[in-house]
Amino acid sequence: MSDAAEGGIARAGSRDTAAHGAGTPPETESADSARARTTVLPDPGASGAEGAAGAVRPEKSRNPYRSMPDAERSALWRQRLHEAEAGLTGLLASLGDEVHLTDWFALQAELFADLPDARTAPAAEWQRVFFRGQALMERFLVARYGEAILADWARANAGVHRQVEPDHGRGAGDPVHRIARQAELYGSDYEFDDESDDESDAGTVPTSPAHAALTITHCAIWDYREQARRNGVRLTLASPCTYCTEALSANIRAKGYVPAHQLRTGPTGHGCRWEATAPPAAAAAPSPTDELQEP
Repeated sequence: MSDAAEGGIARAGSRDTAAHGAGTPPETESADSARARTTVLPDPGASGAEGAAGAVRPEKSRNPYRSMPDAERSALWRQRLHEAEAGLTGLLASLGDEVHLTDWFALQAELFADLPDARTAPAAEWQRVFFRGQALMERFLVARYGEAILADWARANAGVHRQVEPDHGRGAGDPVHRIARQAELYGSDYEFDDESDDESDAGTVPTSPAHAALTITHCAIWDYREQARRNGVRLTLASPCTYCTEALSANIRAKGYVPAHQLRTGPTGHGCRWEATAPPAAAAAPSPTDELQEP
């Protein structure tokens, strides 16, 4: 998820301390079925303050990746940094804009200036590197091309994502579980549609390979952003959803599924719902024998 602030950001401590989040301004549904559908839905009983600090958190949340090992967290932060940097390199190459290349080389030096030791550094160090890099790259693009370029960057990153994100054989569940793993990195609360109230079923995989859905009931990126704002950190985007929803939608499409999402605000703070659906199968072509049959 996105729009991390600059500098040495959020050295992960407790999973309930400030972290980072998702959501975008409402997007008009396109005639193209591959475009994500976005709706902002207030949760029942929502107060006037959307996502305010100290919002009521669920008494019980089902977060199957909460026990993700530290090494796996570090690897996912590194993969996300690779997707973002490689995607931006490809995007700039496609623009053919030589004016800003020296600036980009200088930015790359900043991105990789003090990488942690992959063998010994905790995930919090790779988190710091990713947040810093994401913020620097967002600022680089928005300052030169405006916020509209972020959608192009998301698509470029998704091309890298398609190549480096493994397929786990869950069909539509694969891109949805990737969203859950990212949400876990930030300490967000989330649940899959098919999870029951039984704690033992918390890691249940969506049963349909053609459709999977996930609800982020509390997006912790918003917690982090508000804390960073109070600390005087300059944020590039007015909402983290601006880039996040573009990126997640592009990743789902890159894996061959149709994305849809809804943004939510309510007693548990900011959240969102994501779906991945297999595209309709192409109509079967008539066989030669069918064509020869009498009407």
